[in-house]
Amino acid sequence: MPNIFSTADILLPKKRFGEDAGKFSVIACDQFTSEKAFWEECAKKIGDAASSLNMILPEAYLRDSDERIEKINTAMNDYCENDSELFFDSMIYVRRTQPDGRIRCGIVGKIDLEYYDYSEDSSSLVRPTEKTVVERIPPRVKIRENAPLELPHIMLLIDDANKRVIEPLEEIYTSFEKAYAFDLIMGAGHIEGYFIDKKNIRRIYALLARYSTKAYSEKYYGINNVKPLLFAVGDGNHSLATAKAIYKNAKELYGKEAERMPCRYALVELVNLYSEALDFEPIYRTVNCKSAEVLSELTDYVKEKARSSCGGEKDFDIELISAIGNETVNVAFPDKSLPVGFVQEILDEFVISHPECEIDYIHGEDSLRSLSNGTTLGILFGGMSKNDLFRGVISDGVLPRKTFSMGHALDKRHYLEARKIK
Repeated sequence: MPNIFSTADILLPKKRFGEDAGKFSVIACDQFTSEKAFWEECAKKIGDAASSLNMILPEAYLRDSDERIEKINTAMNDYCENDSELFFDSMIYVRRTQPDGRIRCGIVGKIDLEYYDYSEDSSSLVRPTEKTVVERIPPRVKIRENAPLELPHIMLLIDDANKRVIEPLEEIYTSFEKAYAFDLIMGAGHIEGYFIDKKNIRRIYALLARYSTKAYSEKYYGINNVKPLLFAVGDGNHSLATAKAIYKNAKELYGKEAERMPCRYALVELVNLYSEALDFEPIYRTVNCKSAEVLSELTDYVKEKARSSCGGEKDFDIELISAIGNETVNVAFPDKSLPVGFVQEILDEFVISHPECEIDYIHGEDSLRSLSNGTTLGILFGGMSKNDLFRGVISDGVLPRKTFSMGHALDKRHYLEARKIK
């Protein structure tokens, strides 16, 4: 079996140390989706500097995608020719200082898409943790299919409770060549990276090969006949699914030749599920109801569903927030083990008969409360324990879409490393 996670030819910005370097990196495109003001402030701080902001499509601007895609590809070509350096056969140890001061460590390399399947019944070595919304893939394909490079915000998780893969690098990283170091804009903290030496790359390969076996998984999880799950997609699943879709198309067009193409791989960051700096945060829901009448109808509908629930025994509370007022609702006998599953099912049912309503997925309680006004209903609820993630996916399959976010919005991965895909 080839290495599922391996070194890559990595592009980095020429300016990657000091104050000006921070202008290159911006946060993942799926953050602040309802807050264009955030992205406008990013653009203001960056000015005319070379920046990943010019090479991505923030989801706040998805409706303007057609006019932006050509500009994105032009900016990528300009970056490749004028503002980047290429580092062959590399793997980078990342130390990300979050706004709260905690350091989240990871490894950047490429993933082999032969071992990733985003279907709901996936049993591949690399799997999504949440349901992939296939309707979200075509717009992303449109962006990626003609792009000369990829800038990932994909984060893969490894269930490494004994901390053998990533954590040993913390003791020796100062002996590695430094790849970059700078403060991130918008108060998002600090980031620095180091090129991992060949000896430790071989050690990582050996451990991942062991973790990929059926025997190891059965012993580790105590579940018979388990299909090994090496990596779970923590962030950026739709971006990874887009890369997979393009690779599948290439195999249909070129057959075996596609296996030797750059599109077989995707650049990712690998992070340990058990990192002390990695928090699981719920992703909340808002529904823009378009009118006060529909808002009132939805509020009553959610409360009625909570009262009539008749499934499991473990109750939970959800909070409804709107211009009507705030109200905590108890779900005494939910038919879903996670609050997000209960809420999502109700909203999906309601939107079928009210297609004018728009569901949005909100990171952070403050953002949820600020957006829950006018004709918008916000729904606040508790999250899941990260320790249950891998076992849950192995046993029950993928979770409801947008179940959790890893950390607060400003903790998310920023665009920095890139890889040529053309």
